[in-house]
Amino acid sequence: MRRLQLYIDGQRVDLFKDESVSLTQTIKNVKDLKKVFTEFTQTFSVPASSVNNKIFQHYYNFDISGGFDARKKAVARLELNDLPFKDGKIALLGVELKNNLAHTYKITFFGNTVDLKDILGDEQLSSLSFSNYFDRLYDFSTITSVMQDGLTPFIVPLITHTNRLIYNSGSHTTFDPEATINNIYPHSTPPSAINGVYWNEFKYAVRLQNIIEAIQTKYGITFSDDFFNDNTNEQFSTLYMWLHRKSGSVERPTQVDFVFTRLTDLVQTQSQGISSVTNGIITVTIPNNGLQPAFLIVDLVQVSANPYSVQVLRNGGTVVGELNSVTGNDTLTIPAGTDGFQNNSTYTIQIGGNVTFNANNIVVSVTANATSGANAVDIYKNSLQFGTNQSKEFNIVEQIPKMKIIDFLSGLFNMFNLTAYVDDVGTIVVRTLDSYYAASTQVYNIDKYLDTTKSTSDVALPFSRINFSYKGLGTLLAKQFEQLTNSGWGSLSYTLDGDIFDAPSEPYKIELPFEHMQFERLYDAGNSPPTSTDVQWGYSVNENQQSYIGEPLLFYGISITNGTSIRIRDTVITNNVVDIDDYIIPSNSFSIAPSTSRVNIHFQNELNEYLANEPDGLVAGDNALGFTDTLFQTEYREYIQDVFNVRRRLLKVTAYLPMKVYYNLQLNDLIELGQDRYKINSMKTDLTTGKTEFELLNTILWLRI
Repeated sequence: MRRLQLYIDGQRVDLFKDESVSLTQTIKNVKDLKKVFTEFTQTFSVPASSVNNKIFQHYYNFDISGGFDARKKAVARLELNDLPFKDGKIALLGVELKNNLAHTYKITFFGNTVDLKDILGDEQLSSLSFSNYFDRLYDFSTITSVMQDGLTPFIVPLITHTNRLIYNSGSHTTFDPEATINNIYPHSTPPSAINGVYWNEFKYAVRLQNIIEAIQTKYGITFSDDFFNDNTNEQFSTLYMWLHRKSGSVERPTQVDFVFTRLTDLVQTQSQGISSVTNGIITVTIPNNGLQPAFLIVDLVQVSANPYSVQVLRNGGTVVGELNSVTGNDTLTIPAGTDGFQNNSTYTIQIGGNVTFNANNIVVSVTANATSGANAVDIYKNSLQFGTNQSKEFNIVEQIPKMKIIDFLSGLFNMFNLTAYVDDVGTIVVRTLDSYYAASTQVYNIDKYLDTTKSTSDVALPFSRINFSYKGLGTLLAKQFEQLTNSGWGSLSYTLDGDIFDAPSEPYKIELPFEHMQFERLYDAGNSPPTSTDVQWGYSVNENQQSYIGEPLLFYGISITNGTSIRIRDTVITNNVVDIDDYIIPSNSFSIAPSTSRVNIHFQNELNEYLANEPDGLVAGDNALGFTDTLFQTEYREYIQDVFNVRRRLLKVTAYLPMKVYYNLQLNDLIELGQDRYKINSMKTDLTTGKTEFELLNTILWLRI
């Protein structure tokens, strides 16, 4: 018998001597393709000893306040024969009473990987911070500039939320602000021709790699760079998410904030020794002579009628008072308290909006009340005219799609057939399933440990077919594709060689929680026949050509340099336009040139939107236009074809593994029985006896086509 030790928060737990504790480990179970690596014990019991009562803080007694919180898993560690074995967490499931006295605690041990869901909870993508990467204004000049910046963490792709784009060198018409079709051909200098599309038809997009980095920063976790790597894995690192949370234009001011300017020109006009000022920063130092903090008051006299906002920050960061989008004269009062005005603190004032304040129009009063005698008041004024501009900052919290972080990660795991586990230093190792299996060359022959009294060889085929698709297929072109082909854009219903098998279950469904848009390349209608441009764009409208939300949209960003010139228009200054030939086009393929790469985010082979109407491409032969390196082909094919193979078997055997084998055995190692080798589908081990029940899949060599 092996000695099993359990520690919870560093405290050793008393165990029943005869308690059987079994650990189940599985990776991409053939019965549930969407599950990633996990390990857990079956529910087992520990005695309600004095030691354990102390650890669980007498959980059975609900009158105890501040006791053990069973809603959360506790940090735990398993040891075998005094050697570290597994780190993870313990979930308390309940307490069994006998004669109204606590007898046993029921618990389950979980490996670290499943902690991810516990850590992230139901938090949304909007809870993440992108301050390290994102500091962009949302105005005509900034958007047109960013469109030309190339592939940065935040880009502006050619995706419109309302208006349709066309390209017509022969159309020489006056721009109609109410039109829903915009000709982006840059005709001669305005005002003789003023085609173009308003800049606010476009929105930012964020690189997925930077979302991953923001997750790591917020939760203090570390993913390995095996897959999430912006240097070596371009298949992932050039994928973006469109920041499109509300249909149509970006709203102000809820989705676009004022850019605040700090007031630095403050001079003291009255001093009673309770504060001082340096570069606009007021330092409050009320002496301990019967004076107590009372108020900080900001009085404002606005010269213009434009709206403005004011914030007062304590110690450079905490907003303790604010006015939002006010006009005219106003007053901001900050009373004393933990959330307001305090002694031994600093205060700065910042103002946003297109406003001007003349000298002495901003007055700041710092007041301390006396327990007896006169109160103390220091007064500050702006000695020079103070003005701000109307620039707005893009508010990513309000624009990033509504999606739970855990759903985002789960979507990526299912998209690329990823698996994960926690290594010895706490890093979450993320790899594709194929690369995970390929990472080990270790083979363990367990013939001499085998229990030969019983084994089974079952049919491994669990499904009649497997359906791969995206949840979001609601944009206009994707809907038209479905109507014409009776299949979803980029979707795949897979069976080996087209056969539908008499499997014991219904078709299995892998549905990604993202939008999958069919993009369109523009052709110059001013030529006969129309000639191609470099412009590929996305049209985020529904079948009725109304602005459409859908699911979070993922796409590859393709940088076009010195391409076909397009025209972007200002919404403020009439006839103010910018013609650009550098921009970012959206794509479902990593490259628009099949000769460079055919990697894409379809499951099914689809036509390359960029080359579909190109005569040269049609002559090039088989799959010249196709997105052939699909997610299925690159990430799922080998595993799924093994699952459907006529020779596939699910072998169930029992072995009694010695410590030296069990301690080192990894789920991507191969098991050898006789001359045959097997992948581990799952293993359940009694930690006290070493009895291990294996589910093994026979390995089948496939010739790649």
